[in-house]
Amino acid sequence: MIHVTGCVHVCDSLCVLGECLRPAHFMPPDPALAKDVASCDDPSAIGPSESTRDGAGATEDTQAGESSSRIVNGTNCEKNSQPWQAALLLRFNKLYCGAVLVDPQWLLTAAHCRKQFFRVRLGHHSLSPMYESGQQLFQGIKSIAHPGYSHPGHSNDLMLIKLNKRIRETPYVRPINIASCCPSAGTSCLVSGWGTTSSPQVTFPKALQCLNVTVLSDDQCKKAYPNQIDNTMFCAGDQAGRDSCQGDSGGPVVCNGSLQGLVSWGDFPCAQPNRPGVYTNLCQFTKWIQDTIKSNS
Repeated sequence: MIHVTGCVHVCDSLCVLGECLRPAHFMPPDPALAKDVASCDDPSAIGPSESTRDGAGATEDTQAGESSSRIVNGTNCEKNSQPWQAALLLRFNKLYCGAVLVDPQWLLTAAHCRKQFFRVRLGHHSLSPMYESGQQLFQGIKSIAHPGYSHPGHSNDLMLIKLNKRIRETPYVRPINIASCCPSAGTSCLVSGWGTTSSPQVTFPKALQCLNVTVLSDDQCKKAYPNQIDNTMFCAGDQAGRDSCQGDSGGPVVCNGSLQGLVSWGDFPCAQPNRPGVYTNLCQFTKWIQDTIKSNS
């Protein structure tokens, strides 16, 4: 059963037309439009964007160009500090998206990460396919994208994945609670993933990367991306060029110990001043997530 954390007051936290989705492998998603709201704030809705942050079949030895540092400009995560972080893998252990464990048998990821066949790896720190003590491997047997996911706007960019069996909960692998309240501007959050650490060159890291980002106000977000932001999204970043990038899509944004968002899309190249990362605003979807898991368990 997934757990949703409540709020004390307000919770704290491939390229297309020049912008970019954040998987490691671009694939055209499905259109539609809907809303699912269970929030503390009430951001106004506007409209479409055109990009994501999945990756291009990353493996540990996939490199090109110079790294400007990590995730971009993050650092190696402390080992086992993100036990909910999952990697979605294609054949030959190629990373294409991140995901987050939110239930003993369910992951959340971005809807634009949808694939027909993939494997799931949990409890693994390195991008390398070499076995690590504590890792657990699964098959994704069912993918349920939010029915309101829209392309190219990327509203409602989330998808549930059912695993072929329940995880064995350990210090290396455990679910994270989902925040029930929307993030407030100025909240510090942590993003993690194995995505490229440089942009536009592609340089994939050896280990899971962590990055502290600051939630921006709705006004700042809409100013950065006019007519592209709605209440299913929030922006986070800073002036120092810290950003998620290709290969990080679907990965977690954790604020105050709860899952606040998923890596969704942003500008290309990544990590440009005044062009923050855009994240799926999970506070809007707690009821849909709970109802979908319950009806498919």
